[in-house]
Amino acid sequence: MDIDVWAYEKELSSEGYKFIGGVDEVGRGPLNGPVVTACCVLPSDFKLDGLTDSKKLTEKKREQYYEYIINNAIAYGIGECSPEEIDKYNILEATKIAMGRAIDKVKEQIDLDYVLVDGNMKMNLDLPYKSIVKGDLKSISISAASVLAKVTRDRMLVELDKKYPMYGFANHKGYPTKAHLEAIKKYGLIDGYRKSYGPVKEIIEGEK
Repeated sequence: MDIDVWAYEKELSSEGYKFIGGVDEVGRGPLNGPVVTACCVLPSDFKLDGLTDSKKLTEKKREQYYEYIINNAIAYGIGECSPEEIDKYNILEATKIAMGRAIDKVKEQIDLDYVLVDGNMKMNLDLPYKSIVKGDLKSISISAASVLAKVTRDRMLVELDKKYPMYGFANHKGYPTKAHLEAIKKYGLIDGYRKSYGPVKEIIEGEK
């Protein structure tokens, strides 16, 4: 049976909520770069066949969907937390902070009155929210946010790749692949690595 990806939004609309934002993150696992989040509010007549969790889409499709979403959304915001903040707060707290930043950007544009958050998140927000496990498959607003966050972060890592091509950031996007770990061992650490993450920590300890 097909999932009604509008079910959560429709139910909230029937309860009187007007602007419902979907919130998602990307980049909790990588060794390098920020964790990036997006909050996206879609019009009720929004249609984009095939929109789902961004990880299930090809890079080309994500880029196409990204353009369509930003041109047709009522409002959207991007938030991020730097590697330094991730090291300071831990990745879960940093993700929540980044989500709050994305939500705040949307609140500057419209009177956001409810958010649907991907995952099992306990948020500290001044507006009502619902956490949905696998929300990027169940809510169209979260699916749209997941595409915005993924494309934004991937583009950052492609830019980093131009500066440091020997690390292969355009391919692995900072995730701890075999090639990435080998590149770190060979060339050392550059700015942007998360020092609290195991593989990076080991290299720092080994250098002492």
